[in-house]
Amino acid sequence: MSDAQSESPASNTDDETPLEMVVGGMTIGGILTVAFGLLALGVPWFWVVFPVGFAGVLPAAIGLTRLYERRQRDVTSESAPSEREAALETLRGRYARGEIDDDEFERRLAALLETESVTEAADYVARESVRETDRT
Repeated sequence: MSDAQSESPASNTDDETPLEMVVGGMTIGGILTVAFGLLALGVPWFWVVFPVGFAGVLPAAIGLTRLYERRQRDVTSESAPSEREAALETLRGRYARGEIDDDEFERRLAALLETESVTEAADYVARESVRETDRT
């Protein structure tokens, strides 16, 4: 299994999302309703609904549900800016407005790019400020 697959919770076929469970339950209910409805009406080939429903309709419904959820997740992740991108945009704005000078901008930019999250970058900047204060 690749790293991308192991990171995505929806890629594991054992984990069913609530939407998958609802779609699966509704599909099974529909298959059983049609099959037993045909049985009650006296249709001799009612049994055909079981293999067609459970081997064709149910997997197709679950597959379409997973495709829908994956596309929704991709759209959400693409449209929402990451925490790092938002922090970088804020930093650029402060620099453009003249709120911080060149040295401060470069120091904060380096901290942002060297760390994994904005919180770590803030901690890094705070540590660097303490070090500079201690030097003077």
